Amino acid sequence: MGSTFSNLEQLAIGIDIGGTGTKFGIVDRVGNLLFSSEMSTRKHDTIESFIEELHQKMLPMIDQAGGIGRFIGIGVGAPNGNYYSGTIEYAPNLPWKGIIPLAKMMRDVFHLPVVLTNDANAAAIGEMMYGAAKDMKDFIMITLGTGVGSGIVANGQLIYGHDGFAGELGHTIIIPDGRYHAGTGKHGSLESYASATGVVLTAQELLARDDQPSLLRVIPIEELDSKKVYEAAIKGDALAKEIFDFTGKILGMALANFVMFSSPEAIILFGGLTKSGDLLLKPVREHMENNLIQIFQNKVKILVSHLKESDAAILGASALVWEMKN
Repeated sequence: MGSTFSNLEQLAIGIDIGGTGTKFGIVDRVGNLLFSSEMSTRKHDTIESFIEELHQKMLPMIDQAGGIGRFIGIGVGAPNGNYYSGTIEYAPNLPWKGIIPLAKMMRDVFHLPVVLTNDANAAAIGEMMYGAAKDMKDFIMITLGTGVGSGIVANGQLIYGHDGFAGELGHTIIIPDGRYHAGTGKHGSLESYASATGVVLTAQELLARDDQPSLLRVIPIEELDSKKVYEAAIKGDALAKEIFDFTGKILGMALANFVMFSSPEAIILFGGLTKSGDLLLKPVREHMENNLIQIFQNKVKILVSHLKESDAAILGASALVWEMKN
């Protein structure tokens, strides 16, 4: 791939730090992902060892792309990444606690400018530049992974708020005094229901509720994940389908609130849970519309991201670099 671009073309690095894994790649100005790879986030107890492995894995890619001189910077999407300060702050899904000066630490190792934002904000920027939100000025990106992230674009601008943390829709309270969220210590947040983690918690609750037969009962509790719930549901398992109906109801109610807040043209869903298709999307659409007041009904599209899951946040993170340069 490296031989297809001119020697003068500048490149950017995009890095997506997730709760489980980190994806990274080299991107040109028009959004071609030239090289990419991934590594574990979870196995690193310290941020120093994480950055060291990331650097070691990226060096051959950087050399293959023509050397460090071709790069104008690194864009990073991370949970609780602060665009203004370059720090990751109290991220509940990451192994490193407190305030992590990530941008500075990476600058010291890579010797390139580094710009950081929330992981879902990065995905939203990628979607706006290259995906389903191209040419949209008002949309909300919801990422359904280990957690629930979001990026809000209004009037063509990503909403950062005064401190860089606006748009934490996953932590809005959707069921007062509801399910406990171990990462934040709060009760009833959207993330505790509509994430892949939330799907597993719902499965555990419904399995404990009664003795209803289910394919899920033969799976050891520690091996139960959202993919296995999906596989049971497409085989017609009633309990598994009920899990998706419940998850879709909670997410649909939350999306209704978000629509009435910013009146977006579309809500774009991204991440592993979207692979469940209509099992999730049908109840989401139904409960969103049922909870909207009339002036908002039948106006807002619910779309699934057009970008490959492995690429979107890398592309969005790299887009931060071009934005920084302009």
